[in-house]
Amino acid sequence: MATLTDKAILSGADNHPPMLEKDMYDSWKSIMELYMMHRQHGRIILESVENGPLIWPTIEENEVTRPKKYAELSAAEATQADCDVKATTIILQ
Repeated sequence: MATLTDKAILSGADNHPPMLEKDMYDSWKSIMELYMMHRQHGRIILESVENGPLIWPTIEENEVTRPKKYAELSAAEATQADCDVKATTIILQ
């Protein structure tokens, strides 16, 4: 029989992702996907987890190629970079 603590862990909360119980991976995965989808830009966050983070675009200056700085990213690229950070934070919580 599950205790109140167990039920709280399984149901998750709005401010943190659910904890993983080894014998309930499929259920946990579904809850994590829902948790991510309910964040701002949830689809992008979930895609970051499934497909990996943004590969930063490069720019050539004075015949030297370097990654773009955050301020140089397009709006879509900046959103993706922000969502990569959110995805990492969710996974590490």
